[in-house]
Amino acid sequence: MASRYIGRFAPSPTGPLHFGSLVSALASYLDAKQHSGSWLVRIEDVDGTRCKSQYIEQILTTLNSYQLLSDESPIKQSDFTQEYQDHLNLLKQQDQIFPCNCTRQSLQAYQGRHPHICQSNELSPHSWRLKSSNVIYRYHDAIQGELIFQDDLKDNCPVLKRKDGYFSYQLAVVVDDHRQEISHLVRGADLIETTAQQLHLYALLDWEAPKISHIPLVVNQAGNKISKQNHAKAIQDGDLSTLLIALSYLGIEINASNITEALNKAIPLWNKEILRGRSTITLADQHLHLIQ
Repeated sequence: MASRYIGRFAPSPTGPLHFGSLVSALASYLDAKQHSGSWLVRIEDVDGTRCKSQYIEQILTTLNSYQLLSDESPIKQSDFTQEYQDHLNLLKQQDQIFPCNCTRQSLQAYQGRHPHICQSNELSPHSWRLKSSNVIYRYHDAIQGELIFQDDLKDNCPVLKRKDGYFSYQLAVVVDDHRQEISHLVRGADLIETTAQQLHLYALLDWEAPKISHIPLVVNQAGNKISKQNHAKAIQDGDLSTLLIALSYLGIEINASNITEALNKAIPLWNKEILRGRSTITLADQHLHLIQ
């Protein structure tokens, strides 16, 4: 792991950038810049069935319009599939994965989870799953506090490579973060549930995990996160008022005449303590126009 601070923002190109993503991008950017670190943008397009090439340019254009500029040229996961396969092969050599022919229907009795090694083979269409583990991970999150992952690995065998040949987020994100020497992650609280599996993969691959913090999710009036799945609309490019509102959800209240000034003022004001222990923040009525 790098001794200097390297952070990142890694959107999936399944749609344009929305308000919730802007808040996440800002949090990771501000944390990196406050620590005089580098901030990288990575396009997580590993899921070829949902990701669209037209959204890649759209997302990068929007980020640039808010002066959220990657310190290195953005990369795409789809350029690294052989590397993911190499690490899957390594886990196979370690006897840490198994082939799985199960269908969603056959897993309904387990609420979609896969609690055990199944009697499957490589002759029929199959995914590759990580074996379950009894390891208990304890992790200190600078925002969410002490996290204990006790049953997250014991009763679930996550997919690392799907039947259709696409690699899962879980494997790809760990390999990518290690390759790019990401030292710190600041991401949404909806990803807490993925943390134990990622920490386990880091351990199996004998890599040091980044320091991870989870900011509260901005949710709508019904408590649902602002997301593409919930049809959040695209934000307007380079809109100062949108940027100031996004900063306010991170506890930063400022006035500024342009985006550059706003970011320069926000960097020293970024403070994780303001968000401590909160998993969600409800979008105010006057800001509903940003998502509808």
